[in-house]
Amino acid sequence: QPSRPNIVFILADDWGWGDLGCFGHRQLRTPHLDRLASQGIRFTQFYSCASVCSPSRAAWLTGQFPGRLSMHGHLAEVELNRQRGIPNFLDPRVPTLARLLKEAGYMTAHVGKWHLGGDSEAPTVLEYGFDYSFATHANEQSKELRGPGFRPRSTEIFVDKTIEFIEKSQDQPFYVQTWLLDTHARLQPTAQQMEPYERLLGATKIYYSAATAADKQIGRLLTRLDELGLADNTIVVFSSDNGPEDIIIANASEHGVGSPGPFRGRKRSLYEGGIRMPLILRWPGVAPAGRVDNDTILCAADFLPTVCALAGISGWTDPAGVHARVDGESMLRSWHGETTTRTRPIFWEWRFGVAGHVINISPMLAVRQGRYKLLMNPDGSRVELFDIPADVSELNNVKDRHPELVSSMSRQLLDCASSLPPGPRT
Repeated sequence: QPSRPNIVFILADDWGWGDLGCFGHRQLRTPHLDRLASQGIRFTQFYSCASVCSPSRAAWLTGQFPGRLSMHGHLAEVELNRQRGIPNFLDPRVPTLARLLKEAGYMTAHVGKWHLGGDSEAPTVLEYGFDYSFATHANEQSKELRGPGFRPRSTEIFVDKTIEFIEKSQDQPFYVQTWLLDTHARLQPTAQQMEPYERLLGATKIYYSAATAADKQIGRLLTRLDELGLADNTIVVFSSDNGPEDIIIANASEHGVGSPGPFRGRKRSLYEGGIRMPLILRWPGVAPAGRVDNDTILCAADFLPTVCALAGISGWTDPAGVHARVDGESMLRSWHGETTTRTRPIFWEWRFGVAGHVINISPMLAVRQGRYKLLMNPDGSRVELFDIPADVSELNNVKDRHPELVSSMSRQLLDCASSLPPGPRT
């Protein structure tokens, strides 16, 4: 079916909601992503499903809230994973978007940061449904991924490999996810990459330079799609895994100045700044160019059912009977430019520490249903209710005005938390 669109999914790392010109940043230059937004839809109420990288990525790939997969935090060394009730890698039996697309006739590829398993016992990236992999934080290592010159060139290298895959796969529908290291530490921009910000100093200069350098390489990928005549039948999606790092974290002096926009919270926080991400989608001839959708509420778990809907994939099953539930829902109408009301709540958990200013330290659980977002701890303490469209910075707790809503959303939140596999509870 040649009309089935190709899909290029670019996922940045620790890149805040406000770190784009088209999302309101007044200094950081992202001309290529701004142009992408002008050619498609900019969604302003899009959520990651976690406030750190590994669980966030699991939701994109599986359509499930990461807690169902025991992905309560980022994957680390084996002993630390054990202590925190976290597996060493994503269960390869879980249905993934890549496997579903591959079975439907797509060529599939993963390029860049993986962080869903990297120890010696972990499955290869290919075992999750990919035909091709060029990955960091996984078994597939390469001499091109090592050495002092790699980090400032990482996005360039990932774009090279993405283009190489596209050129070889263009005769059939393809799906490629290009997951960047930028703007996660350690950032080491070259002197040439820092030239646009020569008047700035310190962390600001380093962070802005790395982000703009990554934007330049994304522009190169978009140009190559044009040159190959593929742009008109290719969906391009850009987002980020979680909010910007806090400058108090070790090594964050080089990247802890990312912008969460107008929101409270940063990475590891369940306030908006930790989980509300930029989302840009270009789909020529389908997604209205220049549209800004301020009303549709989407999350990363919606990606799998939405892509399956547009690719004509339905009725998939989980032969192993492992984690068959999909928490997201198809939001395909919103990709066509229609304001869409979601029917399912979005659930988050973060049961570990939150660094930085006390204002960013959120309760451990959160749920968004309609215009309201409820946060609380598993023991029922610290109940906070916010009317998000009216209070984007989450400064006005309205729980006392809506006791029935607090009661129903609290039950919903605790029921969902209690249904998760064993994991950290304090």
